[in-house]
Order: sequence, then structure tokens, then C-alpha cells
Amino acid sequence: MEIDDTDARLLRALQRDAQMTSEALGQHLNLSPSQAGRRRQRLEAEGYIDGYRARVPPAKVGLGVQAFVSVQISGYAPSEIKSLLRIIETRTEITAAWTMTGEADYLLRVYCENLTALNRLIQETLLPHPAVARVQSQIVMDHFKADAPLPI
Repeated sequence: MEIDDTDARLLRALQRDAQMTSEALGQHLNLSPSQAGRRRQRLEAEGYIDGYRARVPPAKVGLGVQAFVSVQISGYAPSEIKSLLRIIETRTEITAAWTMTGEADYLLRVYCENLTALNRLIQETLLPHPAVARVQSQIVMDHFKADAPLPI
């Protein structure tokens, strides 16, 4: 299914404020609240909206270090890769992960309490893993643009 301009406007509005009521959406889109609510439900059912999340400032919950960690693989034994991916998926410090082209095979977004915790994750979990050849970390100095809405 393709989305029309009204659906795109609805998605843009929800990316800015996912808590908008059907009434507020209707006003924003020049629709009745019930029409706006049905459009939202349809977009959810068709997978255009995959969930709603609260943004929590990391510093407010004691996470003082954000880093991007590049992981280069040493080999591609399926069992070792599966084991590494399981670690990436289950470690709570790793909040996002991507498969990459180029020198690194994986890029991980990591939030830790402090540098000691980041070092422990790298030295005790990632580097000793048999599938890992190299790890490189880049510590975020300042986060001046939050994850922005998609350009719909």
C-alpha cells in the first residue's frame, strides 16, 4: 500500500509527538478525530508505525558515556557469528547495532555509566570473543542533534 499526503503528514506529526490524541491529529490534518484515529490504526496495522517509545535522557539515568564501537570480524564461522550476535542483542549497554560495509562489519551504539564500564564491555566481552578481530571505539563528546524524525 502506498501512503498519501495526509498519511505522510500524520506520520510526520506522530514522529514529533507520538502522544497526539486523535482529536489533536484531526485538527492538525483537518479531519475528524475518528478519521484521524482510523488512519493511525491502518498505518499501525500495515507496519508504517512499529511502536511508540519514550525518550529518556541518558544522563538522567546515570549513563554518562555514549560511544560508537566498530567491530571487525576475524572469520565467518556461523556458530561464532551467531554467538556474537546473541551477545550484541542481549547486552543492555548496546542500544543499537548495524551491519556495515567497509572496514568494520558491525557498528554498535553503546551507553555506559562511565569509561570503566565501556572499557569492561570492550575488554571482557567483545575482544575475547573468537569471531572478533578488532574493536575500535569512538566516544561521543556532545550529542547536539537527537535522532530526528525521518524525512517523510
